[in-house]
Amino acid sequence: MTKKEIALRAVEALKAEYPDAKCSLDYLTPLQLLIATRLSAQCTDARVNMVTPALFERFPDAQSFAAATAEEVAPYIQSCGLYKTKSRDIVAMAQMIVEEFGGEVPDNMDDLTKLPGVGRKTANLICGDVYGKPAVVVDTHCIRITTKLGLHKETDQRKIENALRKLLPPEESNDFCHRIVLHGRAVCTARNPQCARCCMNSFCRTGVKELKA
Repeated sequence: MTKKEIALRAVEALKAEYPDAKCSLDYLTPLQLLIATRLSAQCTDARVNMVTPALFERFPDAQSFAAATAEEVAPYIQSCGLYKTKSRDIVAMAQMIVEEFGGEVPDNMDDLTKLPGVGRKTANLICGDVYGKPAVVVDTHCIRITTKLGLHKETDQRKIENALRKLLPPEESNDFCHRIVLHGRAVCTARNPQCARCCMNSFCRTGVKELKA
């Protein structure tokens, strides 16, 4: 079976297993998703969802964040970890959004990755979930599971993204990445992958080997 065939089967298997593919971060606006994603670094989405309601009530838009100081933002996000760095990034990204992008979150990779604290993973999430563009969000679940499937042998996130873009149907790529996260949390966990109950065990190269052992 080719990598392309495995990728297509994975898309369909995960679609059947997790029909409701969506981001697990709560947000109402593009800016809120951008900030929530920055907060989620080395922090659970559940924790982020606990702190963002008060944060977004206090700072409802880019202008209010841009006018704030990092010290004013910090108390709202302290439980998310690395809060001093994240506070600085949030204020700085809001200032750039106001000053260079008219208060609107950019809709393309080049402009998004100019924002402080925003890498390709976050930029892909914004492009896919907010603007409906083909996107490949490469997080730890995606890296682990696509490697097990045999879709690539890369370790660099940019190379993994490029490899998956060649294999996944563009219209499916964003939802595929959301479903990979759900699968990584529920079945193919890092510490205890449950190959016997995996919806992809008939074609996952690692799963097939494990079940034969």
